[in-house]
Amino acid sequence: MRFQNRRQAGQELAAALLKRAEGGGFVDPLVLALPRGGVPVGAEVAHALHAPLDVLVVRKIGAPGQPEAGVGAIVGEDPPVFDKETLALLDMTEYQFTETVARQRAELHRLDDLYREGRPAPRVRDRTVILVDDGLATGVTARAALLHVRRREPARLILAVPVCSGLGAVREHEADDVVCVHQPEHFYAVGEWYEDFAQLSDHEVTETLRSTHIQA
Repeated sequence: MRFQNRRQAGQELAAALLKRAEGGGFVDPLVLALPRGGVPVGAEVAHALHAPLDVLVVRKIGAPGQPEAGVGAIVGEDPPVFDKETLALLDMTEYQFTETVARQRAELHRLDDLYREGRPAPRVRDRTVILVDDGLATGVTARAALLHVRRREPARLILAVPVCSGLGAVREHEADDVVCVHQPEHFYAVGEWYEDFAQLSDHEVTETLRSTHIQA
């Protein structure tokens, strides 16, 4: 099974979420998408659930020489979240990434200002928060995002992705529920499960946010 693009993946994810919500629904839902790739997916989910959409900027901390291979992630001013097993395999410590963390945090703030365009961060407390990305591989980025949102006391916290790796499973205390449309037996990278997995630009992200209903 492969998705045509992120939009179609978002539609299938929305259908899975609606099925999961049958009977009870979601209380005061808020869709938080992880940019860049999670935004078009999240837009489809927000539309289907009649919920507001906003972004939660997370920056990956990449392995030396392999920036796309995440060993950790940061959100806001939270301390970095590292995948300790990966660090052990690399024979590295968290302290060796101090400069990388500083660079990624500066970029995080730049992107947050760019995407938010002066909007305050949305209220999270006592809401059903649906955290959306275009896929889940190692899970370290999602874990950092979930821990950040959990501290803000949502009523319910759901991680929703179109495709996920078994290795990307989050811990029980990090999400109240995980919705994944497709969990293939053999998983190498998120992009292999999309016909069109083109990199999105910052302009595309901001345009999607502007065209989707957003409320504080």
